Amino acid sequence: MTYLLLKDLHVGCVVLSGAGFFLRGVWMLRQSPWLRRPAVRVVPHVVDTTLLASAIAMAVISARNPFTTDWLTAKLIGLLIYIACGTMALKRARTPAQRAAFFVAALAAFAYIVSVALTRSPLGPLAQVI
Repeated sequence: MTYLLLKDLHVGCVVLSGAGFFLRGVWMLRQSPWLRRPAVRVVPHVVDTTLLASAIAMAVISARNPFTTDWLTAKLIGLLIYIACGTMALKRARTPAQRAAFFVAALAAFAYIVSVALTRSPLGPLAQVI
């Protein structure tokens, strides 16, 4: 698989993952029974696994160490924050207000990750300003 094909797969999975998380977050806030459907519980894991695998494959093909490239390191840190906030939003937070706050934080982390990828700067959206 070529690098460009992997990149297209990765970007497609980013879109699916982000849209899926947003939809599940809205359903969580509305306490929708859709969250309990088997496909809603399985598909995000398939998409996110493909997303991670494509990222690793691109790093291997391009011989980039994410810990020596500042913007890739920033994306990884953003990813950890996104995962932690997303888990709290959809599963672990106790009150609806906490879930909503973690949902907004996870969306902000997702937006940061995307902005870092687009600008190739750890400053993300501030890269154009500074």
